[in-house]
Amino acid sequence: MIDSWDPAGPGVLRLPSGRLVRGRGLLRAYPLGPPPTFGIYLLGKPWSLAAWESRWVRWPDLWLPSDPADAGQALHEAWERAATERVELACRGGRGRTGTALACLAIIDGIPAAEAVAYVRANYDRRAVETPWQKRFVTRFAAPGPPDLN
Repeated sequence: MIDSWDPAGPGVLRLPSGRLVRGRGLLRAYPLGPPPTFGIYLLGKPWSLAAWESRWVRWPDLWLPSDPADAGQALHEAWERAATERVELACRGGRGRTGTALACLAIIDGIPAAEAVAYVRANYDRRAVETPWQKRFVTRFAAPGPPDLN
């Protein structure tokens, strides 16, 4: 096992299981401390500037993932890897898409879907999950598989 995130570090969310995941905005200054070992980047266009292993999820700004099943698989991978690795989730601003993804991770970790947005807003960023459709995506996200949006 490697060193995890500093629980008091910027953007670090502690899930109920104890897993630590960092959310951040790519437009903000890079935080001090060790780099992630795995990152998921929630952007409308491919992004591969990371010096660590990463995965891109097509997710336009202020919207939902273009492929919800792919997003669900990526989030499950992030949750699994967060048990032993420094995992980062990021979008341009670090609130809407990142907050939505973190809320889905909270569901995977056992938080009820109806409480996941409030959990992320209380423990990550009070303005996380910016749009009504992002909030609806979270409430319809079902663990352990990809979200059911029907």
